[in-house]
Amino acid sequence: MTRVTAAPEATDPGAAVTRGADARRVTGRGRSGKRRQRLEIVLFVTPALALMATFVAYPVYSAARMSFYDWKGFGPMVDSVGLQNYVRVLGDEVFTDAVMHNFIIVFASIAVQLPLGLALALLLNRRIRARGLLRTIIFVPYVLAEVIAGVVWFQLLQPRTGVLEKMLSSVGIPVPEQGFLGTPDLALATVFVVLTWKYLGLAVLLFLAGLQGVPDELYEAAQLDGASWWQVQRRIAVPLIAPTIRVWIFLSMIGSLQLFDMVWILTGGGPANATTTMATYLVSMGTQRSNFGIAGAASVVLFLIGFAMAVAYQALVLRRDTKADA
Repeated sequence: MTRVTAAPEATDPGAAVTRGADARRVTGRGRSGKRRQRLEIVLFVTPALALMATFVAYPVYSAARMSFYDWKGFGPMVDSVGLQNYVRVLGDEVFTDAVMHNFIIVFASIAVQLPLGLALALLLNRRIRARGLLRTIIFVPYVLAEVIAGVVWFQLLQPRTGVLEKMLSSVGIPVPEQGFLGTPDLALATVFVVLTWKYLGLAVLLFLAGLQGVPDELYEAAQLDGASWWQVQRRIAVPLIAPTIRVWIFLSMIGSLQLFDMVWILTGGGPANATTTMATYLVSMGTQRSNFGIAGAASVVLFLIGFAMAVAYQALVLRRDTKADA
């Protein structure tokens, strides 16, 4: 039996040239697409990097450079003092008290605003009357400018003439003679009450947004199994918004470390440095005493404390969320 062998297919030189040209065209398009993507990345990232360099990196560098000089704000910085400004800042009892005040506000904010904001969010997530109005009332203080809110509360808390103190006195509640903001033992607690009124709306807004993202099927399945409203919230709703809660804690922590506006308007750091924060300390040293070297050292210490806490919180707490997303 004779085996029939197929003749080799004839190769068309023109077809080979066409295929080679097509391959080069595809390769060229791929390279062009990559260059275009890189150009788009550069165009979108450059403005953000420029802003970061102008308003973050350069001020940090200037403060760090300033901290090594005894500079009063005029003329060139030539009187180098090494680390003496840092020694003076860390040895200043006013600054150490300011650090303690910042950390008191950090922990008090988490201990008070977290459960209060979560409770309000759980309440407003239910179908109740005037729910929209209640949400607006709670959130409006947060969108007010700190200056406006601070001036309003400053007028309300004025001794003998403030509306709030007159109301308390009319119902028989004793009021300090120097007012709540003028009494060292009550000033920091009063400032914290104002801060809670101001920033509680952010916590409620974030928690409420997280709760509304929980699927209704989970609630319905739990109700079919006979779970009560409290059990549903404790076992399903709150665990599912835990990432949102952790993000809010981070924002609250960093905001409390940078606290300046409200304290400066209400008390200016007084009375007797009872409400001084790290930010008010460095501003007072720089603008009122013209000791910019001390102010620069204090700002660097504030930056390092905030950076260390942010990195630690990211590594210990937020890391699980980033891993889950990955």
